[in-house]
Amino acid sequence: MLRRKFFQVMTIATTGALTPLEAIPATAAPKKIITYHVRGFSCVTCATGLDTLLAKQKGIASSSSTYPEAIATIGFDPGQISEAQIKDFISSLGFTVDDQHKPAQSPTTNKAKTS
Repeated sequence: MLRRKFFQVMTIATTGALTPLEAIPATAAPKKIITYHVRGFSCVTCATGLDTLLAKQKGIASSSSTYPEAIATIGFDPGQISEAQIKDFISSLGFTVDDQHKPAQSPTTNKAKTS
């Protein structure tokens, strides 16, 4: 059911996809970047759709989501939108947002020195 709602929202959101480039306002560079693990992606369309819908939110400067890894990296202006609002928006689309994603440490950084 949530997937159907997501696709309905995507259909409505992308109806303006043929807007001329000149009519799209330039976005400022992000002031803060966060990375989340997002559960619920079932295909690459989910990741792309999330990016498309996030880009339409006030204060979001960039969004890059990946399907197999289920990682969303979002650039935003904290003066216009909060992290809680971003998480709530993603959740409203039927996805689950985990706390900020922590990249795995390299195995060489955990080795003890043998001198």
